[in-house]
Amino acid sequence: MTDLLSLTVLGCDGSYPGPGGSCSGYLVRGGGTSVWLDAGPGTLARLQEHVTLAELDAIVISHEHVDHWSDLEHLAVACHYVLERPPVPVYCEADLISRLRVGPAAESLAWNPIGPDSRLQLGPLTFTFSRTDHPVATLAVRVDAGGRSLGYSADSGPGWGLERLGAGLDLAVCEATFTSDREGTLSHLSGRQAGLSARSAGVRRLVLTHQLPGTDRHAVRAEAEAAFGAPAELAEVGRRYQL
Repeated sequence: MTDLLSLTVLGCDGSYPGPGGSCSGYLVRGGGTSVWLDAGPGTLARLQEHVTLAELDAIVISHEHVDHWSDLEHLAVACHYVLERPPVPVYCEADLISRLRVGPAAESLAWNPIGPDSRLQLGPLTFTFSRTDHPVATLAVRVDAGGRSLGYSADSGPGWGLERLGAGLDLAVCEATFTSDREGTLSHLSGRQAGLSARSAGVRRLVLTHQLPGTDRHAVRAEAEAAFGAPAELAEVGRRYQL
C-alpha cells in the first residue's frame, strides 16, 4: 500500500552539518511519487536509504544557499556516469544547474523555474509556494495530497509566518535555528518565533528543524512549546511522518 502523504527527514542541521549530521533535506512521498525537497550536504546518502535514485521523480529546492542544494552535484554525477537515467526535473527559482561544477554531468538534471505563484502537480502531490523573509529569494512549500497537508518553512526571518501557506496544515516543519537570545542577529527564526508562527497558523503538529550545530536543541524546543502552547518535536535524521 502506498503512502497518501509522508515526509522523511534526511538532514536537519542549520547552515552547515555538525558532527555526523547533514543539512536541510526531506523525502516527500505520496501515491508512489517520490520528491526530494532540498538537497543539502549529506542528504543524498540518506535519500538512498529510502528510495533508489532511479525511483526519484523530482527535486524541489527552496533557495540558492548552498546548504540546501549542494548534493545535486553528486546526484548529477551518479545519474550521468552510472545510472544513465532520463534527466531529473529540478524545480527552483534560481538556475542552479548552471552553477554545477560537474561538466557534462549537469545534463542529467533539468531546471524548471518556479516562483511564489506557482502550482506544481507531481503525481498526486500538489505543491504551492510562498516567498519568505530571507536575504535571497526563498520559497516555503506546502504539499497537499489525499486531504492531508504539510508545510515547510525553508529559511525565513520573522517577517514571514506559516499562515502564509494557508490554513489546515496537519504538519509544519519549521526552522528554529537558535534560541531567543539570538533573535535579530540573522534572518532566521528562534524556537520562540517558530512556536508563535505555528500557533498563529493553527498548525496541528510542529516539527522544529535547522538548528545551528552546537545550539541547545532542547532549549529551542522548550521555547517553541511555550509559544506554541502544545508539544513540539525536534527533527531527527531518519524520522518519518505519515500524515
